Amino acid sequence: MASVQQNGQRFGITEPISLGGPTELDVIKTQELEKYLQDVGLYEGKEEAVRREEVLGKLDQVVKTWIKTVTRAKGLNDQLLHEANAKIYTFGSYRLGVHGPGADIDTLCVGPSYATRKEDFFGELQRMLSEMPEVTELHPVPDAHVPLMGFKLNGVSIDLLYAQLPLYVIPEDLDILQDSILQNADEQTVRSLNGCRVTDQILRLVPNIQNFRTTLRCMRFWAKRRGVYSNVSGFLGGINWALLVARICQLYPNALPSMLTSRFFRVYTQWRWPNPVLLCSMDEGPCLGLQVWDPRRNVKDVTHKMPIITPAYPCMNSSYNVSASTLRIMTGEFQRGKDICEAMEANKADWDTLFEPFAFFEAYKNYLQIDITAANVDDLRKWKGWVESRLRQLTLKIERYTYDRLQCHPHPHDFQDASRPLHCSYFMGLQRNQGVAVTEGNEGEPFDIRRTVDEFKRTVNNYTFWIRGMEINVSHIKRRSIPSFVFPGGIRPSHASKGTWDSKRRSEHRVSSAASAATTTTTTNEASSESKAGSNSPGDGKKRKRGGDEALTDQLRSSKHVAVSVPVENCEGGSPNPSVGSVYSSPMRDYCTNGKSDPMVKDPPENVAVFSKGPPASPPVNKIATFQAPSQETEELEDSFDFGNQVTEQMSNIPAATATIIPPFKATTSNGSPFSNRAVEELEEFPMRQPEVTHRASVQQRKPIIKLSFTSLGKTNGK
Repeated sequence: MASVQQNGQRFGITEPISLGGPTELDVIKTQELEKYLQDVGLYEGKEEAVRREEVLGKLDQVVKTWIKTVTRAKGLNDQLLHEANAKIYTFGSYRLGVHGPGADIDTLCVGPSYATRKEDFFGELQRMLSEMPEVTELHPVPDAHVPLMGFKLNGVSIDLLYAQLPLYVIPEDLDILQDSILQNADEQTVRSLNGCRVTDQILRLVPNIQNFRTTLRCMRFWAKRRGVYSNVSGFLGGINWALLVARICQLYPNALPSMLTSRFFRVYTQWRWPNPVLLCSMDEGPCLGLQVWDPRRNVKDVTHKMPIITPAYPCMNSSYNVSASTLRIMTGEFQRGKDICEAMEANKADWDTLFEPFAFFEAYKNYLQIDITAANVDDLRKWKGWVESRLRQLTLKIERYTYDRLQCHPHPHDFQDASRPLHCSYFMGLQRNQGVAVTEGNEGEPFDIRRTVDEFKRTVNNYTFWIRGMEINVSHIKRRSIPSFVFPGGIRPSHASKGTWDSKRRSEHRVSSAASAATTTTTTNEASSESKAGSNSPGDGKKRKRGGDEALTDQLRSSKHVAVSVPVENCEGGSPNPSVGSVYSSPMRDYCTNGKSDPMVKDPPENVAVFSKGPPASPPVNKIATFQAPSQETEELEDSFDFGNQVTEQMSNIPAATATIIPPFKATTSNGSPFSNRAVEELEEFPMRQPEVTHRASVQQRKPIIKLSFTSLGKTNGK
């Protein structure tokens, strides 16, 4: 991998945005931030730190004893027995130095070629650990994407991975950052090594490790408070946040954590996703045949919404779980963070404001509740892990089958009812996508997602290790029907949160919406008068184009609808919620071609949504099916591939501030030739699924906005 230059030289793949040092205000704000993080308990005490070191030392002794036992059992010669060795490496939050009290330690055991994963690691080592009185809660997961053993050693949680290297002797000074270490390694070993290699590369690629750590602690805490810290739910996990913060540190190498936090929101509010975040250039590597992230060659990579690329070979997208809905939510949260940081600079907000928890159960009127049960604690743990891993598919299916018109907001954690120990619940907020224009005839359209949920249910119930007692039930609930066990102490709050930044923003938007509605009504009346007066005007020979305002006027004139101006940064819960791509019409096109759209449009126009006063009549299904052409997304993707060596020309037209954020991506193949449209042809082999059309009676029944009349979702496949 290409590395950054040290000793004051450039970090990353572009020049820094600013080399300016901290101001007096930055120093004060950073001190306040560090104290805040200390006060909320994000730092572990000295005693716990010492205990962790002792536990790691003990674990290292255990694996060294284990490898000697394996070597002896396999009858290898005395010299190999004498030199037999296995090493423990750490990665993740502990290696980065941002772990908190009680956090687990991600560890990797590196062993020789003759110590196999199945028979020796999940056999002999697991047996040794199970017989140690200091080890509790031992839980092997050999069939995971990255196989591991979870357990507690002297009360400290450990996640232990295994890398089986093609070496007979593991040297004590082994450098796992060398790409050659991956040669002839199996796929599971490559995945297991990846965590350590990425973590160490991040620490090498940031200009100031201490400032990086403080900023990352801040952003991790913020993401958890705002409900966007969860890789499995489609948001971002620990490694994703670390990569995003590291890039900001590269762009502002001399900034203190307070400024880095502010610039984090400023940069990623303007970032044109799906442009990738890169800490270093993506080299081809040592020709080991491992697949790297490259949307020009890999069809699946084209669909990634928020690429955050790992800096160690093989470079991969660490955030492939992100969906259109979760990206929209995170982009909105970035905008909120930017607004608050600007208010802090004007002494109109403080760190408490930035870290206000997101009021998830006040944010929406409609929710999906996913309840799961099992026969015993062990079954529930397995069933829960499987369902959690599938919930993201429900978000994707709803997005696909509603053509991105219905937005899902998954809560990143489950909730447990104390009165039902073998039961837990997950929740998803549901809301019409405010980034999709409301057109005439679909303003009161309901969303019937029963078929989608049935399909999700069948997928979940196909769990390989399903046994009787594992059940799942999905239901649509209103905000007033949310069960009390999700609230702190099991007590439902008597009123919505008041006095918070989000509540104030909601109030401001309601006032703004009312004013906008009044203005729209006035404009409508004036336009109507002008239309009548000018309908016979001789100078009006051309038929006037029907724009958004005129369509809205017609809606107001012909129906009993209330026009509500909905700013793109607003959602019901106060969390900003801009539509993806609202500022930039086609981000991938701007990034890869010489398109003429302005990459620095400052403010997107406000969307005007029209909601019915009462339950509207349901439109015909065939009208819903043709609401949005299914080929639209494919056409944009095809445009994104139609480029040769035009990237340099395009990047030269981007303003300097943006060009430093978004590096050019070489549009050539491995042999240096311009990229062809081969991937487009492959992409076209996967047509978007059309909604299934069913016949209805001529008289349409009235429906709620979201039609969810689910029956019990137990076992339906005969298991």
